[in-house]
Amino acid sequence: MQDVFFPAEWYPQSAVQITWPHANTDWAGDLEEVTACYVALSKEILKREKLLVVCSDAGEVESHFSKEERESLICTEIESNDTWARDHGAISLFIDDKPAISDFGFNGWGLKFAANRDNLITGKLFERAVFRPDVAYRNNLNFILEGGSIETDGKGTILTTAECLMAPNRNQLMTQDEIGDYLKQSLGAERILWLYHGYLAGDDTDSHVDTLARFCDEHTIAYVKCDDPDDEHYETLKVMEKELESFIAYDGRPYRLIGLPMADAAYCDGDRLPATYANFLIINGTVLVPFYGIHKDQIAKKQLQKVFPDREVVGIDCRPLIRQHGSLHCVTMQFPIGFV
Repeated sequence: MQDVFFPAEWYPQSAVQITWPHANTDWAGDLEEVTACYVALSKEILKREKLLVVCSDAGEVESHFSKEERESLICTEIESNDTWARDHGAISLFIDDKPAISDFGFNGWGLKFAANRDNLITGKLFERAVFRPDVAYRNNLNFILEGGSIETDGKGTILTTAECLMAPNRNQLMTQDEIGDYLKQSLGAERILWLYHGYLAGDDTDSHVDTLARFCDEHTIAYVKCDDPDDEHYETLKVMEKELESFIAYDGRPYRLIGLPMADAAYCDGDRLPATYANFLIINGTVLVPFYGIHKDQIAKKQLQKVFPDREVVGIDCRPLIRQHGSLHCVTMQFPIGFV
């Protein structure tokens, strides 16, 4: 039997993958503004590790960076439908202590959007030898799984939401127990913590856990906390909070829970957008947190600084990203040391 290790996001990293916006994506109308957001995010990553960019025009991407930054930049021209690398990117594992990427199926969050090109990206990256020679490829394309739908503590625990993994048009012929067993088998998990409540208005993902609750270390979960009884999220997030309080860590201890503020309501064309501070990214020595141009940005930063005292917490203006109903974590996928 193989020993499968699914490292947590705080595990030392070699690179982060992003998929660059272009005129044939939904970003066409906001391309200049969203590109500026990607450049700001990319520069912070490049200070600390490599950046793998899937793009339509490598020269255009490279033009945004200095000669020194380009030394850590890996641009690969591959067609894409959209830019949500968290969900079409590979899941990194160590199998019998050897690095492997698992290529799960991506179907546009339950056939909501076209994903035929995005679903091929990981396989093409492997074919083009972007990963180190000793990285193995695991074909899991028969199972629909987005990176944003699962959290790991690196100790055999998976945190997820029933609303997403049990949603129609993903793995609809499988029961919850069967899905849990598959995650245990394919990701080396020993237990699954299911959240049954919590959502964000405007979220196309059917409540990805990375918009709601995140592992920060083996004993700490940061989560979206709503204190406004007039907010539509108040009741469901209160119940989610109770669920989190009932969970215990891998060693039987209660989790330390850190509440993140509910971002002020933001709208586009009359629809509420899923702005969330839970969509942060942990990279080497740093936590990148989405900012939305409001006073709660600093509250969220202070809360995360409590959780990550040894890391710098850096805000990235993600207002362009939430117009397409995602944020910072959604557009990135990290690779541990030894993969790129």
